[in-house]
Amino acid sequence: MILSHGGKKMWCIPEITLEYIVRMEDVLDIYAEKYNPDEPVICFDEKSVQLLKDCREPIPLSKSGSIRKVDSEYIRCGTANIFAAVEPKGGKHFTYVTKNRKGAAFAKVINRLANVYSHTKTIHLVMDNLNTHREKSLIDFYGEEKGKAIWNRFTIHHTPKHGSWLNQAELELSIISRQCLGKSRIDDIDSLSKKIRAWNKIVNREKLKIKWKFTTKDARTKFKY
Repeated sequence: MILSHGGKKMWCIPEITLEYIVRMEDVLDIYAEKYNPDEPVICFDEKSVQLLKDCREPIPLSKSGSIRKVDSEYIRCGTANIFAAVEPKGGKHFTYVTKNRKGAAFAKVINRLANVYSHTKTIHLVMDNLNTHREKSLIDFYGEEKGKAIWNRFTIHHTPKHGSWLNQAELELSIISRQCLGKSRIDDIDSLSKKIRAWNKIVNREKLKIKWKFTTKDARTKFKY
């Protein structure tokens, strides 16, 4: 994975262990499957958002096409969290704003996804290895019986360590940052939620899909194993 920083290019090169290969190919293979609405593939991730308030009101635009001017100083108003779940081939997008990304918040979002896809045989869920991304989070919040029942609706595909680039939800969050959040300052969670819901409504109406092209064959060529 290539990152740009200060005019330089940095490579985040993982150690290609057997575990890395097994998890990577598991994710790539599920991406390569033909679209099956009875076994949807959902990519899941989260992003912390800093809530900021202007110290002074922005200067009104003097004329059409001019640049909006804001003061460089701002007031920190804490943080919020965005959970993003996307069905790349189905063009379905689910974005939830929460106060934090703790286990309880994760459990509630996973339950909402299970309810959305209640008619399916299973839900393939691709996500990273954050310690809250576990069955325990659901059991702690809902109790053992209900927590296990919700978790069993999913077939879990964990990306390998240092393999978050394999998660298409990262692309989703990047798009949200550019198209929805931009450089505007949002100072409270309600305003953030309203903005996210508006964006979510648009992309779902247009059924925007992600076209993933990197395959297991490409990985074997790229990493030479």
